[in-house]
Amino acid sequence: MRAAVVLTAALAATLTAVPFAAWAADPAKTPALAGTSGTGVGGQLAQMGLGLLLVVGLIFLLAWLMRRVQQIGPRSGGQVIKLVASQALGPRDRLVLVQVGGEQVLLGLTTGRITPLHVLKEPVLLPDAEPASAEFAQRLMELLGKDKDKT
Repeated sequence: MRAAVVLTAALAATLTAVPFAAWAADPAKTPALAGTSGTGVGGQLAQMGLGLLLVVGLIFLLAWLMRRVQQIGPRSGGQVIKLVASQALGPRDRLVLVQVGGEQVLLGLTTGRITPLHVLKEPVLLPDAEPASAEFAQRLMELLGKDKDKT
């Protein structure tokens, strides 16, 4: 992973150093870059566009590479730890119910600490979320219609 970062930094430094060196030098003494006219605005725009495409392509290449590197690591058979429920207590404090294997643990999360509060003997079964009914959609449309009439 460090090799990829070092390689990326070296490539980025090389790609950015050449155009800046060409722009900083005296245009009369510097030969025009291949494919661009040294003084034309169109040439400068083309060079800038190509540089932008190169940088965006490099970003996508690195994202793909990072995904591939992360997949190489050790694989577990399945998800052993699952988040069952979460409840905010304040801007930075929460209660979290986590299932680890066949056991559920209630955790208290604060800014710098995770505290196990209780290990449940019987797992809590949450009902599956029901989809919004047609009555809810109709009531919502009525409320939105009333807001339009008031303005």
